[in-house]
Amino acid sequence: MTVKSDIEIAQEAKMLPIKEVAAKVGVHEDELDFYGKYMAKISDELEERLQSEPDGKLILVTAINPTPAGEGKTTISIGLTEGLNKMGKNAIAALREPSLGPCFGIKGGAAGGGYAQVVPMENLNLHFTGDFHAITSANNLLAALLDNHICHGNKLNIDTNRVVWKRCLDMNDRALRDIVIGLGPKTNGVVREDHFIITVASEIMAILCLATDMKDLKERLGRIIVAYNMDGEPVTAEDLHATGSMAVLLKDAMKPNMIQTLENTPVLVHGGPFANIAHGCNSVRATKMALKLGDYAITEAGFGADLGAEKFMDIKCRLSGLKPDAVVLVATVKALKYNGGVPKTELGKPNMEALKAGIVNLDKHIENMQKFGVPIVVTLNSFITDTEEEYEFIRRHCEEKGCEFALSEVWAKGGEGGLALAEKVIETLENKKAHFKPIYEDDLSLTEKVKKIAREIYGADDVEFETAAAKELAHIEEMGFGHLPICVAKTQYSLSDDQTKLGRPEGFNMHVREAYVSAGAGFVVVITGKILTMPGLPTVPAADGIDYDVENDRITGLF
Repeated sequence: MTVKSDIEIAQEAKMLPIKEVAAKVGVHEDELDFYGKYMAKISDELEERLQSEPDGKLILVTAINPTPAGEGKTTISIGLTEGLNKMGKNAIAALREPSLGPCFGIKGGAAGGGYAQVVPMENLNLHFTGDFHAITSANNLLAALLDNHICHGNKLNIDTNRVVWKRCLDMNDRALRDIVIGLGPKTNGVVREDHFIITVASEIMAILCLATDMKDLKERLGRIIVAYNMDGEPVTAEDLHATGSMAVLLKDAMKPNMIQTLENTPVLVHGGPFANIAHGCNSVRATKMALKLGDYAITEAGFGADLGAEKFMDIKCRLSGLKPDAVVLVATVKALKYNGGVPKTELGKPNMEALKAGIVNLDKHIENMQKFGVPIVVTLNSFITDTEEEYEFIRRHCEEKGCEFALSEVWAKGGEGGLALAEKVIETLENKKAHFKPIYEDDLSLTEKVKKIAREIYGADDVEFETAAAKELAHIEEMGFGHLPICVAKTQYSLSDDQTKLGRPEGFNMHVREAYVSAGAGFVVVITGKILTMPGLPTVPAADGIDYDVENDRITGLF
């Protein structure tokens, strides 16, 4: 049997004009800003009109730690949304935009998979509506204004050894991690070390995703700390008179985007911070809009629940007032066997012993989500190599852990394959009430917050802070930012900060090597282990297989 690629399935889709899709959830044509026939931005007028509407139920989709076998979290999010609509419910998804870095690197696209995709997938995975370009431009405008200020007299007395603002690019480019700028004649600026990060790790990406409106956006932009002066005092974007110019570049990017599933269900896609180096959630505006437009809003958090879901709960919900009503925790038989020590090449073979050994990773994520007081449904993204014995073992195991279980076949069957999961989610929402609470309190010290996350969520014994990181955390508290939540940058492949430790690691310490405050976004970042904020490309990047078929006017090989 020939299995079609995701892009082949997407290119065969019968899309409806986006105005018809939007009308399904009561959005008027004059409340859309069109980007061609099939994509649109939502106007501010719609947000104002919906203010008095009641909120629907908020369902968070997360997963176990990712493996080379893939878990399909976005696929499940889309399939669940389609399944709920097949049941006659009014459901809408609020997802993140993909980054070009993974798309041309190793991960491929991020529009779902199989028959649970959003379309047009080529547009979404590439330039889309230009949001990431706007974020990149605003970020680098601030960097240019900063270096220009230093070059023209440095009236703010900026210490060039304490410039903390980094340039960004939405691409994996290892050569730009550490660079020297200002070389050449004096007119080229002051020579200093500089750095690039990937756009999705930029504070401006986080600000866009957490800002409630343009007023809030401008206030957050103005608070960005770009450097410190010779007296050790912070220098902000507002000090550089950069706020207005950045806001102008971000004006359109602030509006959520609407596209559709293969089954013509509306989907909001907006913002795209990575969960391993940023807070990993789509925009607050899009999530709140989905809650107004649908009786059920399905959103996702990046990578495993130890990263995306923890940050969703402790950062996004804390700063926005959102409260999840249920969590869908995604796993696969293959991923569990991988965590049980089976190499990637052997994952298609039955192996109950490895499954029993690897299910401890799922156990830890279940326990973590239960700590937030939200009911859980575990779902398995099915593969043809799975066996009924494996399914039954996992189902019984989940029920013993006090959470519901449903098999998902959305990759192969779309909404039809999501009915069992949709029914289980509805049953859970009707029978179990959420008692949401963050994992730590605002008034804990920053180091204690880090330790609480490490111990409670990752299972670490303790946290080791490098001297520079400890000093910076103390400095951040002295500046008055000790009340902010923590955003941990950590490998996604393990509960620990060592990507080789699979399953449920025990008896380890976390290592924090760097810390800084994202004053505009409203959180403190701590960098652990060997995590990088500018990824590199693999030996054979996905870009090698992507092409444009001139004769048929089609993109090929995207995923």
